[in-house]
Amino acid sequence: MLTAMASDHRGFRLKADLAAFVRELGYEVEDLGCFDEASVDYPDLGQAVAHKVSRGEAQRGILICGSGIGMSIIANKFPGVRAALVSDVYSARLAKEHNNANILVLGGMIVGPGLACEMVKVWLEAEFQGGRHLKRLEKIEAVERRNFRV
Repeated sequence: MLTAMASDHRGFRLKADLAAFVRELGYEVEDLGCFDEASVDYPDLGQAVAHKVSRGEAQRGILICGSGIGMSIIANKFPGVRAALVSDVYSARLAKEHNNANILVLGGMIVGPGLACEMVKVWLEAEFQGGRHLKRLEKIEAVERRNFRV
């Protein structure tokens, strides 16, 4: 499974740590930038990952900006994307189990590398529970079909 990753300059260091960690776990990673700490605009990087996930070119994505808010906003503009901004292990697990989040979003200025690795591992290993949660996702998908004409 391909995991597309991107960050802005505020998330660059954390992205580097997480990309290495995800590879160590045995997953394939495509790093879409940024590649240094020079200032960049998070919408440019966020949409690169969201586009790949939306089109099925990557099965999941990880986005990082200073707070995570901007990346989650841009990612959720794409059909089929369920980007979840998380800041603890519990919400990272529930993002997958209850919401089947296909993009995990982190705040590079909010969480450190240790916690970020724990959250990513839990999210990667969690499975969507379906059941009552499926009915809710189907409602979200119906809104997407109406609004995006998917």
